[in-house]
Amino acid sequence: MDRFVKNFILMSIVYLTIAAVLGIFMFGNPSLMQFKFVHSHLMLLGWVSMMIFGVGYHILPKFAGRFLKSKTMGEVQFWLANIGLVGMLLFYTLGVYNQTDSYRSITAAFGVVETVSIFLFFYNMVATLYSKQPE
Repeated sequence: MDRFVKNFILMSIVYLTIAAVLGIFMFGNPSLMQFKFVHSHLMLLGWVSMMIFGVGYHILPKFAGRFLKSKTMGEVQFWLANIGLVGMLLFYTLGVYNQTDSYRSITAAFGVVETVSIFLFFYNMVATLYSKQPE
């Protein structure tokens, strides 16, 4: 299994754990419900998407009988996905405590980084599954 695939799966489990702890705190202290955005993004982009990326990179090329188009692109996507998610959630949280447009803009910029990482996965998978490699 490629290193970046293991890293996606590991980070998926890390984000699940963080989201679970945050969810417990939110349940115990309703004033923390303002962090629903953080909790939901940790669960969906952190746990679910990272697991899908990792498992997808490992299994889909094998099912198609092809080599992954670009392992380097997978590595880059791993870093962009994590930087995008952590940056987005960090600056969103800072923006909760300091309502300024700069935090909102930085949060959006990290959201764009996250979106770029998703497009890299899309391209890498489509290029792998529809390549003209011999089966």
